[in-house]
Amino acid sequence: MNGADFAARVYGKQRSGQAALLLVHGWGGDATEWEPHADLWSADHTIVVPDLRGHGASSRTGLPEDFGPERMASDLAEVLRLTGVGPVIAVGHSMGGQTVTELAVAYPHLVTGLVILDPAYGADEAELLRLPGEQEALAAQGPVWAVDFLRSAFGPRMPESSRRRHERQMAGMDTRVLLHCREGMYLAPNAFGPRAAARRKMSRRTQPVLAVYSREAAAAWEREQHLPPGSRVVVWPDSGHFLHEERPRDLVALVDSWTASLADHGSAPSLKEPVQKRPRD
Repeated sequence: MNGADFAARVYGKQRSGQAALLLVHGWGGDATEWEPHADLWSADHTIVVPDLRGHGASSRTGLPEDFGPERMASDLAEVLRLTGVGPVIAVGHSMGGQTVTELAVAYPHLVTGLVILDPAYGADEAELLRLPGEQEALAAQGPVWAVDFLRSAFGPRMPESSRRRHERQMAGMDTRVLLHCREGMYLAPNAFGPRAAARRKMSRRTQPVLAVYSREAAAAWEREQHLPPGSRVVVWPDSGHFLHEERPRDLVALVDSWTASLADHGSAPSLKEPVQKRPRD
């Protein structure tokens, strides 16, 4: 698939009137971080949880150096085609937030709504100035630097088991994958991590967006951008970057109430339609 092998887990069974969900992890993570959410959602929804290229059980060898959102969105579109699931509400954390945004823009027929969790877009000038030095440190130190960087993102509610799992995952990552992912998000010609490029990309969103942030400043910037009807921006200021793992039940409840409100007010009529299964290859 797209020149590589990918792992994806499918949970649950679709109940009529309920949307399918695609849950996408961030930089250095994998599908296991979504297990609590899949357990809570699986009674009513079909859930697809992939490992992005170079992460988890997906291929880490023989891959091209393109790890940007466009390539990863193409991977996700293929995952949905092969599993026969869709359209979906696409949920993405951090780098996954960039990836599902690109999926919604490039493949709008596959996405009925976006849930963006502390996305890796909207980097300001200070963040962009730090990036070249961080890339040099990552290249020199490899996953050791990445683990230290990761620890700064943990919040006070992060379960200790999740902290340890993320540290193990990051320690086992290929340095080249980590470097190319950050290159694709922020430094490549088509990257939309920087604010100006993100603004242009966000203006092409047509689906309603639920954006959940841990910082008010980032949420305020999202509110200033193009937000389709039915969109909502929420701040959880007592959370760290991995807010979905700190508050899984709260996230599930928030997404469920948001999608219900969309269906009630007609902002996204396709949310009321059962998923149409495509034949497998």
